Amino acid sequence: MRKLLLPLLLAGACLAQESSRMDQVAESYVSSHQFMGSVLVARGSRILLDKGYGFANLEWKIPNSPTTRFRLGSLTKQFTAASILLLEERGKLNTGDLVRKYMPDAPAAWDKITLFNLLTHTSGIPNFTSFPDYAALEPFPTTPEKLVARFRDKPLEFQPGEKWAYSNSGYVLLGYLLEKISGQPYAQFVQQNIFTPLGMQDSGYDSNSAIIPHRASGYVPRANGPENAGYINMTIPQAAGGLYSTTEDLLRWEQGLFGGKLLSAASLRKMTTPFKNHYAFGLDVAETKGRKVIQHGGGIEGFNTFLAYYPEDKLTVVVLANLNGVAPEAMAAKLAAVAHGEPVRLPSERKQITLARGVLAHYVGTYAFAPGLNMLIMLEGDQLMTKLGSQPAIPIYPESQTMFFTKVVDAEIEFQKDAKGAVTSLTLHQNGRDQKAPRTSAAVE
Repeated sequence: MRKLLLPLLLAGACLAQESSRMDQVAESYVSSHQFMGSVLVARGSRILLDKGYGFANLEWKIPNSPTTRFRLGSLTKQFTAASILLLEERGKLNTGDLVRKYMPDAPAAWDKITLFNLLTHTSGIPNFTSFPDYAALEPFPTTPEKLVARFRDKPLEFQPGEKWAYSNSGYVLLGYLLEKISGQPYAQFVQQNIFTPLGMQDSGYDSNSAIIPHRASGYVPRANGPENAGYINMTIPQAAGGLYSTTEDLLRWEQGLFGGKLLSAASLRKMTTPFKNHYAFGLDVAETKGRKVIQHGGGIEGFNTFLAYYPEDKLTVVVLANLNGVAPEAMAAKLAAVAHGEPVRLPSERKQITLARGVLAHYVGTYAFAPGLNMLIMLEGDQLMTKLGSQPAIPIYPESQTMFFTKVVDAEIEFQKDAKGAVTSLTLHQNGRDQKAPRTSAAVE
């Protein structure tokens, strides 16, 4: 027994150190006023971090906690996708079916659109939340039928299956069809078939009128501090973004989904197999630093969310924020890196050095991420600047001869050189992703 004592103590110390570092990651976003919300990280059933930060309600100073309920935004889509697959398992539909089979009055332009196209954002149906009149209609109640009417007669952006374009319209349409096929309201179907079986007692469809215990208020950042978020009638997001949940319930969801408690192995494989642009059914399936990750983000007035699952080590990362901003995705990437034993540098830990103007001049040029998307590196006086696409130029600061960082967002730019010392490319490190861009010219055009 004594021989086991030292390894157990070391394991406990490592776990405590890991959890402490994760807490430091979250606190860094809190202290920079980028994040309020709740965070959970678990490896299998072992909880590494489960904590609330900031306030669920600023006016009453009610703190966030692991049981605070947040609007999920587009995390809702994976629940919609799973609901469709449950109906498929019960013989009620096939994901390869044409929409017209269940909607005889569908417009002729939809003749070739399948449920699969809706699930994978490859239908070509335009995204109704991008329409010019969307903001004017947000405050008013609606129905699934009226929502579908907003986009049913719009021309397709491309032929079904030909391209990928994120479309809330597609998931609203899935919810509408789910109700027709199942004979149940969307909220009731998800409650009875997912939340209740998986023990998700703190999850449901959000409402503007119902009293929902432990529900967070949503905020937007402003120059003088957070403000209450704008109003959206919760009949609008529907199956594309209308649910709420907690970090702990979302852990139950991941354990249920990937633990075989909800879908068959064949259905789960279908749900997590990407079609175009790394997108499967309501999920983004990517690879980061050699590891597969199944993830999705969400955004709605006052809330941003991110949920990631690393199947190789059953790692779940949940970040739910009641302050709009990009922090949840960036935090999730850093928290996963800590869990995987990778070094993580926080913005406050970066040390700026001084480089001669002549050295900085070597990096000036145009770098191409994709056709039509260039990053310009410019030198203004002794300050190196970067400009991505149509975004405004921002300064970047050296922390080594080749690594630079921004203070506006949490991102680093690393330059690569060939054997002769000439700069050939750069890599943008942001939100846990590494995007490389070759240098296409040595002078800004």
